[in-house]
Amino acid sequence: MDLNEIQSLVDFGLCIVLWLVQLVIYPSFLRVAESELVAWHRTYTFRVSFVIMPLMLSQLGLAFVAVIRASAEWWDALVLALVLFCWALTFFIAVPLHNKMEKGDLSKATRLRLIHANWPRTFLWTAIFLIGLF
Repeated sequence: MDLNEIQSLVDFGLCIVLWLVQLVIYPSFLRVAESELVAWHRTYTFRVSFVIMPLMLSQLGLAFVAVIRASAEWWDALVLALVLFCWALTFFIAVPLHNKMEKGDLSKATRLRLIHANWPRTFLWTAIFLIGLF
């Protein structure tokens, strides 16, 4: 298996995880009773980090390698830029919202902000995967 195939698998993994998060997991935050939500949220964020962080780190490393190799194309730079933008959205928007929830801010507004803020990441990770297919 070459690096392009590995990169496609990692990109596909993140694409699938983000769609599951967007369509199933985050909307469940609106349905779980507030008395249980803090505990469920802590469990979710802890467990999902074992799936998402290795994928994100792998994707970032593979995108850097793709850009610096001799056969790099313009879309390799585009993918790296999109990956870095996903990281920025994650750590400057999603993580602070998760931190608010972890500290007990379970307002519907915070939960809805998290759901709405995740759409750009979902579309970007989908675009990264689709770009890698071509």
